[in-house]
Amino acid sequence: MSPTEPRPRAAVLTISTSRAAGEAVDQGGPALASFAETLGLEVEVRETITDDAVLISERLRHLCDEVGVALVLTTGGTGFAPTDVTPEATRAVIERQAPGIAEAMRAVSRDHTPHWMLSRAVAGIRDATLIINFPGSPKSISEIGAALRPALPHALALLSGRSDSH
Repeated sequence: MSPTEPRPRAAVLTISTSRAAGEAVDQGGPALASFAETLGLEVEVRETITDDAVLISERLRHLCDEVGVALVLTTGGTGFAPTDVTPEATRAVIERQAPGIAEAMRAVSRDHTPHWMLSRAVAGIRDATLIINFPGSPKSISEIGAALRPALPHALALLSGRSDSH
């Protein structure tokens, strides 16, 4: 990317009913925004919404189709609780899965928590946008982000048509 080209844009979506209601402080959203910036992306949108599958899907579609960001990072709603519906909402929106990303996220987490296998996070592509579900923990976001960082710029370049080298 040349200095005159605009930076690719990202969106961060915190999915938590308690955080949307102001009952708890969102730490995952800021951690994901910082991660996106380390990738050279401009964080255009940061939102906090409730754990509602229809609302999550609507926001993901809007960010991909209307805002046109290159990357959507979500935090929260990927576990086993009855309200954890982020993976289902994401699957309803994506056109192609990116299972290697979700597999890598769980593999990295295995070294840090005995609960690694309880993550239901998914990753996938809608048109030219990559969507990745992260956990809610800033510590986990940091660990997973460090593992994904080397591959994501190439993935985003491929989706945008900027790269033909493999």
